Amino acid sequence: MSHKGRVIFLHSSSELYGASKILIYVIEIFRKLGYSTLLILPGEGPFRVEVEKRGIEVAIVNLGILRRKYFHPSGIFNRGSKFIKAYRFLNKLNKEEPIKLVYSNTLAVIVGAIFAKRNKINHIWHIHEIINSPKFLVRFLARQINGVQTRPVVVSESVANHWKGLLNVQPEVIHNGIDYEPFLNGKKDVHATTGLPNDKKIVTMIGRVNPGKGQLSFLKMAKEVIKIHPDTIFVLVGDPYPGYEYLLEEIGDFIQDNSMGKHVMDLGFRSDIPEILKCTDVFVLPSVLPDSFPTVVLEAMASALPVVATKSGGAVEMLEEGQTGFLIDMDDYTLGSERISYLLSNPESARIMGKKGRDRVLNKFSYEQFAQKMEEYICKIFPETRN
Repeated sequence: MSHKGRVIFLHSSSELYGASKILIYVIEIFRKLGYSTLLILPGEGPFRVEVEKRGIEVAIVNLGILRRKYFHPSGIFNRGSKFIKAYRFLNKLNKEEPIKLVYSNTLAVIVGAIFAKRNKINHIWHIHEIINSPKFLVRFLARQINGVQTRPVVVSESVANHWKGLLNVQPEVIHNGIDYEPFLNGKKDVHATTGLPNDKKIVTMIGRVNPGKGQLSFLKMAKEVIKIHPDTIFVLVGDPYPGYEYLLEEIGDFIQDNSMGKHVMDLGFRSDIPEILKCTDVFVLPSVLPDSFPTVVLEAMASALPVVATKSGGAVEMLEEGQTGFLIDMDDYTLGSERISYLLSNPESARIMGKKGRDRVLNKFSYEQFAQKMEEYICKIFPETRN
């Protein structure tokens, strides 16, 4: 057993998207500081594969993750039964080896906070979400956050401002920062390895398929842009959350109904994001619900791409309007298509914006800054870590 104690990490997804990537960095920071760690995931997936490559211990337990699809009587019963089993699993772990800290990554995981409170264990909630509805869920989550003793980590000022009026504690804003090395160095034959054409302009959107990410809004923009730039390919990357598979049918129907099959490539989940971005001319994230601090925007900026994103949360803090890209209102696909067309028509302006974006992420949202702030935050909770 580590002399500093055991930290249990709970995460809501076994997929390898933004919140998962950030959690890897957090776990490695705790390990560097001398804590033993265990990551608990709700199922199998690429996230487990990635963390086990790094020597991180993983357990698979259904954590009773909160999803909108369970907001009905039988769904609530289902979540309750899974919650009880997860709680018992945590209790068993604590008896085997006392838990020093429970770290809940995303608000969809509530069992850790309740377990920690009842057992007087330190708890950190890393909040990645801005949730406006349903109101009963917002109030319920706020009560859970207020019930644990440690001030939560939030990924942006937008998230902090959203929850401030509901919380009795002051959130700690720590902007995400990642290892940008894969996005900085060029590789040969990226078009060949990704399957993307090298004789077309490429506009890319990367994001989990769900009602908030705006894939249909992206396609509405594409429909307008290809009237002016018929040599453009619009690339969708990302797979659906379980329960949102029907959105793939809506996406497919829109493409077919508007005869866009030659102009759209839907790649699904991909692990070669750096290579896909190297093939891209313009990056778009048209979220239609609040998006707390989308890591993929950092990746696009590090790839020296101009970004068109909606004013939906953290993107407002990431981008500088007219300097590193453009901000548009949510679901304003008309202005969005105009901004994309401008960037495709003015490649030198797009190049300058991309260069400024890369400089901005390296200076303001670096991994080093993230790690330093996270270590300082951990040391507030465990002063002995400074020794």
